[in-house]
Amino acid sequence: MVRKKSIKKKPTATAKRKPLAKRARAYTRARAKAYPKRREHLVFALGSLPKQGVPEIKVRYNRARKTFLGLVKKSTDAADFIRKTYTRGSIELQEAFVVLYCNHRNEILGYYRHSVGSISAALIDQRIILGTALKSASTSIVLAHNHPSGNLKPSQADIEITKKIKKAADLLDIKVLDHIIVTKKEYFSFTDAGLI
Repeated sequence: MVRKKSIKKKPTATAKRKPLAKRARAYTRARAKAYPKRREHLVFALGSLPKQGVPEIKVRYNRARKTFLGLVKKSTDAADFIRKTYTRGSIELQEAFVVLYCNHRNEILGYYRHSVGSISAALIDQRIILGTALKSASTSIVLAHNHPSGNLKPSQADIEITKKIKKAADLLDIKVLDHIIVTKKEYFSFTDAGLI
């Protein structure tokens, strides 16, 4: 009778992994016992947030094309630029609040038509105005709106909102250069009148 030699098989890659997987599970269990979960004390929370699904806020800033839009040296520079942002016939139709965003050299980075209102009023939200300034890395802003009536005198509401925005902007080191009221041919500057 011929005996067959028993051939030892080399252990496969999966066979080698099994002991490692067992050791990993044992290590995880031992670690869980060594460091028991403690109750967390929340100092301030709006609610219990799950670990997954918490929204992440991402901020991006990309000024791809650097186009020179103008420089705000005096109130006429701002008024001329702002007047161009209104479409033909709209400056005498309804109020619109526009904000110019500038860099540290007072170069205009862009403008934002904040709101379009009625014949005599427009809603203004300082959070959106300043949020846009932060996102565009602006260091100064020029506030502006039109008076369809043609009356250049600022209302008490105009003066109050300017003070409110300026106070909030000061906290963020954003300078309010001016607040311009424009009509078709004329303008009123808060800075020139000493109201800022």
